[in-house]
Amino acid sequence: MSSADHGAQAERTGLAWRRTTLAATACTLLLLHAAARRGWGTAVVPVAFAGAMVITLVAIGSFRERALRGPETPKPLNPILAVTTAALVVATAVALVAVR
Repeated sequence: MSSADHGAQAERTGLAWRRTTLAATACTLLLLHAAARRGWGTAVVPVAFAGAMVITLVAIGSFRERALRGPETPKPLNPILAVTTAALVVATAVALVAVR
């Protein structure tokens, strides 16, 4: 793989993480709006989980993009980070179902 391909890969990966984070942020803002209309209360729980998920996605996305931009071959994503993100997604979904 040439260095030009390596840079393009890092850029594509970074853009994919940004798109995912942007979509998650939009969903979080919609949840926040719904919680405000309901008078807060327990409707804040899914918002908190979704906010934590967005922060995690931003952190992992920046870490991965930086790792891919480096000169050496990056290490694979830490499984703990992947499990944490998946757990936050599931917790958000469960909280949404429970709050309804």
